[in-house]
Amino acid sequence: MSTKDANKQVEDFITKFKKEAENLVTDVFPRKIIQLEKINQEMKKTKACSIKADLNVPVPDPVVFHNQNDTKNNDSKKRKIDFTTGDLDHLTGSKVLVLPNGSVPVNAHIFKACEKLKPLINDLIDHANMVKMWISFLIPKIEDGNNFGVSIQEDTMAEARQVESDAATYLDQISRYYLTRAKIVSKVAKYPHVEDYRQAVTELDEKQYICLQLTTCEIRNHYASLHDIIFKNLDKIKKPRNANAESLY
Repeated sequence: MSTKDANKQVEDFITKFKKEAENLVTDVFPRKIIQLEKINQEMKKTKACSIKADLNVPVPDPVVFHNQNDTKNNDSKKRKIDFTTGDLDHLTGSKVLVLPNGSVPVNAHIFKACEKLKPLINDLIDHANMVKMWISFLIPKIEDGNNFGVSIQEDTMAEARQVESDAATYLDQISRYYLTRAKIVSKVAKYPHVEDYRQAVTELDEKQYICLQLTTCEIRNHYASLHDIIFKNLDKIKKPRNANAESLY
């Protein structure tokens, strides 16, 4: 491929990209805002306290120690002394080799909500990146004076860049939730008699559902803010320099 042909293909790509990006802002963004608002209203109908999931980790029967030796009193006394002196190193919890009822399932409500939100978050990242590149293609060459429109373009690009960064954080929050939940569930398996660990899983699930609902609002707000700032300044973004002002120099 010759240099001329390559440059022609790049120009065609930029022209096509500009049209797609402008259509993204004028057509896709409003539909995304409405879609996310519907999802948000649906999530509000479900209370966080109603998404409790069964961990499938039964409480084992207590272990009873029988001492058939003649030194029964001495052993009991020694064990009592160990507790009173704080020597609890021998208490290592229940050894978990295989869970009797099978694997511990994820919270189905949380999983379903996460799977619904992840594509929307990925779309937001792609769309914010697309807006950022579109505006960068519209920035004119650097000249002295008449740069007010260029500053508007740069501010809009900064907004799109911040949206892209926030959306990546939302994905990270989802992965960290699963990791945190797995650690607490492993504690439940090791210490099945401790109800606090089981309650901690429930509290984490409720917190995550609220966070997902807030994330839905934030995604909607990001689309709305980008749509608003671009439409209010669309003329300056597409034509940052006034032709009449340029003729004065």
